[in-house]
Amino acid sequence: MIIEAHDLLKIFHVGSSPVHALRGASLEVEAGEFIAITGASGSGKSTLLYILGCLERPSGGRYRLDGKSVEALEDDELSGFRNRKIGFVFQTFNLIMQHNVLENVELPLVYSGVDKETRRERSLEILGRVGLKDKIYHRPGELSGGEAQRTAIARALAAGPSLLLADEPTGNLDSKTGMEIVGLFRDLNQQGATVVLVTHSGEIASSAGRIVEMRDGRIVRDSGRM
Repeated sequence: MIIEAHDLLKIFHVGSSPVHALRGASLEVEAGEFIAITGASGSGKSTLLYILGCLERPSGGRYRLDGKSVEALEDDELSGFRNRKIGFVFQTFNLIMQHNVLENVELPLVYSGVDKETRRERSLEILGRVGLKDKIYHRPGELSGGEAQRTAIARALAAGPSLLLADEPTGNLDSKTGMEIVGLFRDLNQQGATVVLVTHSGEIASSAGRIVEMRDGRIVRDSGRM
């Protein structure tokens, strides 16, 4: 089991008022699954994803990632664990505009201390997988939206994470390009990647093997759990 999250709570404070973003959400994910988390705006789906990705800490509950109890980790230890285990893809591609495609994909490997030859070889292999081997010297401003998101996906895969998390990865793309990106996630999943994707689109969600629906901070439907 790669994800074991039980009774997660998340409370944000807006001024003096508490906002309950999660109200006891529980989710288990097996390695190799492709899951879509859906729900209306404010349902808690992105908050849940950020906790699963160790970008937010829960206010309560228990979370184990790849057998490791996350809430017990100090900040520095958590950061290193996150960088090794998790690849992120966001709605806004978050590419560095001054760097070309290859340099953007290499960045996580630079931070991990991987030598130049190894990180170039690894990055070129991944860029080939996402169909961008002919764009490696292009800068983000020279790419289409779909190409920019493919670059972001390649960067997320560079360090060989156990888990790929995507927050509305098609939100800034037209419908045709969005479905192409979802097809890429499906291909990566078939190659062994565990994928958890947040989307408000029913069409996008239907491409996943399992759909989890959230409402008011709770999981109200899980097609993988009867």
